[in-house]
Amino acid sequence: MTIPVLIVLGALAAIVVASFRVFREYERAVVFLLGRFWKVKGPGLRLVIPVIQQAVKVDLRLITLDVPSQDVISRDNVTVKVNAVLYFRVMDPERAVIHVEDYYAATSQLAQTTLRSVLGKHDLDEMLSERDRLNADIQEILDTQTDAWGIKVANVEIKHVDLDESMIRAIARQAEAERNRRAKVIHAEGEYQASQQLLQAANVLAENPQAIQLRYLQTLSDISIDNASTIVFPVPMDMLKALGPGALQTGGAPLSPAGGARSEHPADDD
Repeated sequence: MTIPVLIVLGALAAIVVASFRVFREYERAVVFLLGRFWKVKGPGLRLVIPVIQQAVKVDLRLITLDVPSQDVISRDNVTVKVNAVLYFRVMDPERAVIHVEDYYAATSQLAQTTLRSVLGKHDLDEMLSERDRLNADIQEILDTQTDAWGIKVANVEIKHVDLDESMIRAIARQAEAERNRRAKVIHAEGEYQASQQLLQAANVLAENPQAIQLRYLQTLSDISIDNASTIVFPVPMDMLKALGPGALQTGGAPLSPAGGARSEHPADDD
């Protein structure tokens, strides 16, 4: 066997070996035949004829895309820096290769512009308190626009909303004022409820004079617990009248309307 024959056989063997390519389970091969789309080949050992066929490998796994910080002007004219993270995957390898030059870069640029446009329509308070709704809005817009590329946007998450120091102090003052307002409202509601309870208690005591006596006796019991040397306890006239006519006599002298003893004989004038 001559040397030229060996060279030809070696070249043919190299072509045959190069024609077989192995694709993993999460990879697909978009095959072009003489420049025209032919088919999408799945995982495993696949034959791709050199020169005649060209294969573009596409990864079908979920891709994590970090959206860099974007300067956003909110609807209430507050400038903030917002960054996010985007999760997407290729659903149609054919469209991902044919309809867009670089689907990764295209998705990244679209995510940045969409992030600025969507957040610019909302106030700062909405950016801070309603992230779930904003994430859903951004994800819906991106998913609609990338559908033509064979891309499925699975999720979008806003990571940070950075504010300057003056705005942070203003938000802190606003939060403190809101807490003070709530404290005053709660205190006022407590006073109102307490007044309603006192009014109901007063109505009950007014309808049952015996309840007033029991309340006074309970008060005396509570006062006696304290270590006090002198206890002054006012007794209303209505209570004395309820106890009987003899209760109005103190040492043979009737009580004055103020509750003290009144003399039967007026003092002699000098």
